[in-house]
Amino acid sequence: MKYTKLGRSELNVSRICMGCMGFGNASTGQHSWTVDEESTRKIIKHGLDMGINFYDTAIVYQNGTSEQYVGRALRDMARREDYVIATKFTPRTQDEIDNNISGQQHIENYLDQSLKNLGMDHVDLYIYHMWDYHTPMEEIMDGLHKAVKSGKTRYIGISNCFAWQLAKANFYARENGLTEFISIQGHYNLIAREEEREMVPFCRDQNIALTPYSALASGRLSRHTGESTKRFEEDSYARFKYDKTAEADGKIIKRVEELAEKRNVSMTEISLAWLLTKVDSPVVGATKLSHIDGAVKAVDLELTEEEINYLEELYVPHALAGVMAQNGKQKAGNVV
Repeated sequence: MKYTKLGRSELNVSRICMGCMGFGNASTGQHSWTVDEESTRKIIKHGLDMGINFYDTAIVYQNGTSEQYVGRALRDMARREDYVIATKFTPRTQDEIDNNISGQQHIENYLDQSLKNLGMDHVDLYIYHMWDYHTPMEEIMDGLHKAVKSGKTRYIGISNCFAWQLAKANFYARENGLTEFISIQGHYNLIAREEEREMVPFCRDQNIALTPYSALASGRLSRHTGESTKRFEEDSYARFKYDKTAEADGKIIKRVEELAEKRNVSMTEISLAWLLTKVDSPVVGATKLSHIDGAVKAVDLELTEEEINYLEELYVPHALAGVMAQNGKQKAGNVV
């Protein structure tokens, strides 16, 4: 495994971040394809053994059971100083708005619940899961600054936002002596490259870490044409993100397949090796031990400039999809 500093922080993270959305009690959450606690522990143990020290979850994943499973596993298997844990909070609910719960109080309540779920006294990275169009930005930035000052989180990050929003928030924080975001978790992979327009160059200029989710496009970039999985069949949100561009994306996926065969490696390795040339630490979900193996191998796979161009040249502009499409209409949407 290789490691990198996460943006301007002092966090030394593995080049692969284990995405933990697939962990949790399926009967209590929004996804039916998640794995139970015993399987979660085996996967996390394997990740630790392979050198992965960066783990990403969220309070909404399976109604908090993802945080609970991940927290118990990490506490049992590793020293606190040997791993980096990130979790996320969502915008205020309508009930909170109706009851005049401020953005600051919302953050404190959610972070306290996440820490309880994890069984920890702090997280390393607390992530604003998506822009809250119904709460003043100033309240969010003040609440996050207080979370850092209280010692409940070391750093803050953001997910599912536009570059102008990240710039607005960080420049406001800078002007007012508040904590700035050190990372962005956006939707970015070989068949979803819209982040390259503004977000990627802005983050490079500001030394903000890129830790994208959906690194394998919900399995589309790791599966041969015609192959199917339980998640592929049941994950309606992933279909919502990718079905409209399936024809154009299929041409790129075919090239991933061809290059994987030529290099005698997996499609996962090719897809992630490409992404690793662009970002700091992609979030790679895992519900099987083999998912970890492919991701770790990708870290050492070097693509030539010719191969990178071959993978990139068929890309065509995509409309915004998923949360970002809904954010564009200033609405809170599904959680990724």
